[in-house]
Parts: sequence; structure tokens; C-alpha cells
Amino acid sequence: MSTTADRTAASDLTLDTRVVADLLDGRWGTYRRQVRDLMLDERLRRQENLSVREHRDRVLEQARYLVELDVVNRAFPERLGGHDDPGGNLAGFEELVVADPSLQIKAGVQWGLFGAAILHLGTEKHHDRLLPGAMDLSVPGGFAMTETGHGSDVAAIGTTATYDPQTEEFEIHTPFRGAWKDYIGNAADHGLAAVVFAQLITGGVNHGVHAFYVPIRETGPDGAAGEFLPGIGGEDDGLKGGLNGVDNGRLHFDHVRIPRENLLNRYGDVAADGTYSSPIDSPGRRFFTMLGTLVQGRVSLGGAAVVVAKMALATAVRYGNERRQFTGADEDVETVLLDYQQHQRRLLPLIARTYAAQFMHNQLGQRFDEVFSGEHDSDEDRQDLETLAAASKPMSTWLALETIQQAREACGGTGYMAENKFVTWRQDMDVYATFEGDNHVLLQLVGKRLLTDYGREMATMDVAGAVRWVADRAVDMTLHRTPLRRAAQSIQDGGSRARSAGEIRDPEAQRELLEDRVESMVEEIALALRAGKGAPADVQQALFNSHQHDLIEAARAHAELLQWEAFTEALGGIRDDQTRKVMTWLRDLFGLVTIEKNLAWYLINGRISGQRARTVTSYINRLLPRLRAHAGSLVEAFGYTDKHVGAVIGSGVEGQRQREAREYYRRRRAAGQEPVSEKSQKKR
Repeated sequence: MSTTADRTAASDLTLDTRVVADLLDGRWGTYRRQVRDLMLDERLRRQENLSVREHRDRVLEQARYLVELDVVNRAFPERLGGHDDPGGNLAGFEELVVADPSLQIKAGVQWGLFGAAILHLGTEKHHDRLLPGAMDLSVPGGFAMTETGHGSDVAAIGTTATYDPQTEEFEIHTPFRGAWKDYIGNAADHGLAAVVFAQLITGGVNHGVHAFYVPIRETGPDGAAGEFLPGIGGEDDGLKGGLNGVDNGRLHFDHVRIPRENLLNRYGDVAADGTYSSPIDSPGRRFFTMLGTLVQGRVSLGGAAVVVAKMALATAVRYGNERRQFTGADEDVETVLLDYQQHQRRLLPLIARTYAAQFMHNQLGQRFDEVFSGEHDSDEDRQDLETLAAASKPMSTWLALETIQQAREACGGTGYMAENKFVTWRQDMDVYATFEGDNHVLLQLVGKRLLTDYGREMATMDVAGAVRWVADRAVDMTLHRTPLRRAAQSIQDGGSRARSAGEIRDPEAQRELLEDRVESMVEEIALALRAGKGAPADVQQALFNSHQHDLIEAARAHAELLQWEAFTEALGGIRDDQTRKVMTWLRDLFGLVTIEKNLAWYLINGRISGQRARTVTSYINRLLPRLRAHAGSLVEAFGYTDKHVGAVIGSGVEGQRQREAREYYRRRRAAGQEPVSEKSQKKR
């Protein structure tokens, strides 16, 4: 079938955007859309050309307005004015990025980090005493975990909290410059308090990192932040590459004393006499449990990144449907940008990836709500949530950055104008790839979990199972790693290209290819590391380091498999045949582009033949014109109108200009005022 015929047949189908929008917006879709529309309020919209000071002050006032609108406290206890709705809170919070990413991050610092730390690491006495100020923003607060010398390695931070039983106080101290708290939101200007993470020391024993509520500034007569309290110092981080509406700064402490009751003691407590106790005996498990309670920041950043990817694609696709460049078969009519295959190649796979990322994020949001509502809140549930969040956030934030860049380029020079959002989105979203966990570090965590699960599976295998595994592995080596498999597959594929195409669009074939890559990569790393078992620690560390990149790539492959599975599961909720068909094409595009990207691995490891590899690309090229017919509807289903996005292009302006130009030339030609082209003259 030709691409023209493909597009003609596809255009006869109708995509029900309401059905797709409900799938995308998920369980809390009604509230998500409500908050999205609240972001149309001019009081919340970003204003360009503000100074850093003006931007910070405006974002603070906007955050106070969010309190009035009751959109930031849904996760907090109902008895304190919240809604006990962790999942809904997350969904609404992600939509704040529509108005201004700085506002979203400011809200995240205040309610998702500072307030959430009090809620999840403190006990009821802390909730009653400290949460009201955090919730109503009468006490702007910071989340002082990261240090200049230690970012992702939280366990190694240098700040100490030493208990003095004589006064029943903790002494908070930063003993060297690298222990200063850094990049802390609300630290530069607005913060009155902070949740400070420090090494808890009592009776000469270091019990590891714990959280403490520490007032940091005086409160002025108007409630505004005044000077630092005695023993506390800090400085502004200064101009950043983006998010300049957030007042990031540094904090340091010189033997600052706080009462014993300011230890947020849900997971570790100190009695008046200095005796330490914890409901979790293992220091390692205690540390990861405490950090795990704060996973919502990681979850919400990934969700917000997908929102920005949607807005960028909505703008680029709408512009691509309006903008015309270069004449085609009709020398008097220029071709719409989105009719060019390369334009489709750069945008349509990104649409597919954005859908896949959102569907995976919906599953993550569901899992998050189950854990924090108490519905499913075991240690295993929390570990699964943390692993899923660590897999999702890198994929979503990298997707946003790639999408912004490709969409900007797809809009040419006009995409570079600040009024069309791409440039400021890129500036603001850049840091999403490194805060709340550097993406590569997060994927390493996922990779370690994959290795752990593999090891457990092997450890529980009985003798018969081990024998079968060895036999299966021998068969795998024979079939996949020698020319025999590749030759057999080439012969099979050579009979019919159509049959080969039919096989790769089979969801089970796609699943097998995606799944096999993950399992094979993890197994190969595990076997390599097993060879170093029993060796000295430095040898084992060097061996692990030599496979670190492979481990991260395996984790990335695992995340892509999870996205494909989430997309496939979402298809099951579509009852309309035509809508399901179009969405299945989009799922296939996601799966096949993912396979195409890794064709080298599949070829080297004998998982796919050269013939089938060519079929992957050729079938992608057949999907493009089919989906091009529905590109406008696919981005419409995102739910972001030109008013939500706020860009000038993609709002019909370009289409109107193009229509005016065509009408101008039509009238001139009709009146004989337009010169005849040299090509037309020769035809005559």
C-alpha cells in the first residue's frame, strides 16, 4: 500500500478525542482538568521580562493565591484542612507547570518537600504544631538535604545534629564548607524555617541521617522573612539557567540549638537521657524508608515534564498543520510542513513516546496513591513504588528536553522567539533531569533492583530448574549468538516481506523483543559480576564500575518495556473500534521506534535478521502517514488549548497569514498582475 493510500484510508477513521483524553488524564482526570483550567487565570500566568527579584516576588504571591484556591493541600490530613487525597494532589500539582514552572517548583518546595517531610517524617504532635504554618504558607519553608559536597549521596552528608542531654537540645552544625546546604528552595529570600537533614549523634554514636525542624529567620511585623537567626548564615545561589522565580540559596549552621521535640521522629527518636530508639533496627533500611516517604517529588517532576512535552508537541503540530513551505505537485500551492515525511519522523514518534510516558505515569500515580493512602503500604509496596518512580522520572524528563528541542526546530526561527515558549521551557526544564535524583543515578538504582531480583530468582531455583536454565542458556547461545540463527531467520523472512511486517506489528512479537533485551542484558551483567564473587572489595568495585554503563542501559530498556506495557494496557480500555485502531498504530510506532533505535543490539545478538531489521524501518514509514492524518486529534486529546500553552504560533495565526497570502496571489493572477513563472512559461 502506498503512503498516499495509507493516509487516505486512515483519514476515514475517526479518533474520539474525549475517550483518549480520559485515558490520558487518568483516575483523577476531572480534578486534573480543573486545575489545568485554573492555570488560565492571569494572576497565575508567567510574565516575561521580569527581573529575578520581581519574578520571585510574583511567584510567592501566586503561591499564596494557590492556598486561597485550595489546590495545594489535598494530600494533608482532613482534620487540618486537607483532603487526605495523595493521588489527586499529585495530579493537580503537575498541572501547575502550565502557568509557570517556577510556580510549580515553588509549590513543590513548600508543600511537596517541606510540608511533606513534616507529614511523613514527623508524628501527630509535629502535625498539630508545625503543619498549619506550612499548609497556609504563613511559614515558608525549605528542604535542606543537598549539600555542596554531597548531592545524590545523601547518606554521606556532613551536617551533624549532636544531642546534649543536659539541655535536651540538638546542636545543628556544618563543620566544613562542603557541608553547607545548597540549592535549597526558599533559602535565599522567603524561608522562615527548614527541614534540615543531618547525622544524628547521641552518646558518641552516629545513628545516620535524620530530619530536624529548624527555624532559620526572624519573622518581620508583616509576616515576611527577616534576618537570619543567630548561628545561621546563608547566601543566594544567584542567577540560574532557569526557574528564576524560585529563590534557591545556601544555608550553614554554627552550633545552632533546637529543642529535642524538633526531631521529626517517626522512624528514629531520642529520649531525654539521650537513648536512641527506632522501630526499624537496620540503619540501612531505616535510611531508605525515610527517603522513600519523600518520593512524591520524584513522581511529580516526571508528570510535570510530560505536561510540558504535551504542550510543546501541541504547538509544533498545530504550526505544522498551518505552515506551508515549498511547492509540490501544484506549483501554485506550497506544501504543509506536516506532510513532509521528515517532519512526521521528528514529531510523530515523540507523540507516541509522550503517550507511553503518560500511561506509565498514570500507573505510577495509582501506585503512589495506594501506598500513601495506606491501601497497600508494605515494605515491598514502597520498594516497588520507589523503583517505578526511579524508572519513570528519567524517561519523562529526558523526553521533555528532547521534545522541546525537536518541536522548537520544527517551528523554525519563529520557535526561537520567547513568545512561543520553547526557549523558556528549555531553560526551566533542564534541571529536571538532575534534581530529585540525577537521572543516571536513578537508573542505576533501577538496574541494581533488576540484578537483585535476578539473584533472588536464581537463589530460589531448585536443582532441576538450574539444569533447565543451563540447558536453555546453551540453546540461547546456539540459536542467538551464532550465524545459524541469523541464517535461519533470514530464510524465513526472505519468503515474504508482508509476512515479516505482520509479525513485527504483532504485540506479542514486540513484547518479546523488548523483554528479551532487558532479560539478556541483566543476565549478562549478573554473570559477569558473579565471576568476581569472593574477590577483594576493590576488585569487585572495579568490576561493577566496568559494567555501570551496561547496567544503566539495561534499566533504560526496562523503563521502555514498562512504558510499552502501560500503553498496551491502556488500549484495553478503548471500546470504540476506530479509536482503538488509531491508538494501536500509535502504540506500534512507539514499540517499533524503540526497537529501531536499538537495532544494533538486536543484530549483534542475533535477535533479529537483517531482513526483519529493514522491515522495522519500512513499517514505521507506513505508520507515519496513517498517524499524520490524526496528528491534530492526538495533540487535541492532550487537553492543552492555545490559551493553556500561551504561544502565539499554533493558535491559528499562521494559518490565517497563509490563507491571506494565497488569496493575495490568487487575486493578482486572476487580474493578470502576477508574473508567470519560467517553468509555467515553458509548459505553455
